[in-house]
Amino acid sequence: MSEADYILTLACQDRVGIVAAVSGALAGIDGFILDSQQYADLETGRFFLRIVFTGQGARFPASVEGVRAALNEPAVRFGFDWHVAPASERPRMLIAVSKGSHCLNDLLHRWRTNTLPVEIVGVVSNHDSLRPLVEWHGLPWHHLPVSDANRAEQEAAMLALMDESRADYLVLARYMQVLGERLVAALPGRCINIHHSFLPGFKGAQPYHRAHARGVKLIGATAHFVTADLDEGPIIEQSVERVDHRASVDDLIRIGRDIEAQVLARAVAWVGERRVFLNDNRTVVFR
Repeated sequence: MSEADYILTLACQDRVGIVAAVSGALAGIDGFILDSQQYADLETGRFFLRIVFTGQGARFPASVEGVRAALNEPAVRFGFDWHVAPASERPRMLIAVSKGSHCLNDLLHRWRTNTLPVEIVGVVSNHDSLRPLVEWHGLPWHHLPVSDANRAEQEAAMLALMDESRADYLVLARYMQVLGERLVAALPGRCINIHHSFLPGFKGAQPYHRAHARGVKLIGATAHFVTADLDEGPIIEQSVERVDHRASVDDLIRIGRDIEAQVLARAVAWVGERRVFLNDNRTVVFR
């Protein structure tokens, strides 16, 4: 996408005429549609739309405010929950991590090579071991050790960091702490987590050891939005890989880490490109 492109996303109660109204409004300002994806959920009666467009004429507004004004009439008429912004405006993300570096390192590499369409604003951790990696990438490092005694205080500090850095999302890149109710409630649809896909089996510590003991044949990872229901929020992306009797515990851990990094990167990229919509306890993802 070029610097001149815009991305429009919307969700609303489904009814006749939504696409016609949006495309007509864009045509009225010389907006040229480059890509369009839509989905009507017949179960919930909700409609979802993502359009990438650019200006190709004298009537196209010189600012995003002008574009929004042109779309305001159909937005009000159909009750859109909507967002429009330049495609170059990347969502800002704060990453939280504990000791495991595989997901963090993958995200930082993709970001540094400009293949991850987000702006990483810093990294927060309850341990200090990954500070050199983060500072090598030139990013702010925030060490917030967590214990039962200070958990509420440190989560309040994490929320303050979100505000100070103007972060749109919090990405849990193997942050091995259960978030408190206040933090979760403050970030609806704005907190992304990654974990192995054995759940609800093999909960807790050493899941790969216990999976190996049961002789599992599929391992994988799940990226999802965080909700008050632990590890049960709306799923953004999943992947699996087949293993067999020859795989040791170390093999399972190595393969699992690779899948976790890939799945989290895809989820973050899709959120960054505004391809992900919440739909009750599910998601719509325009891939």
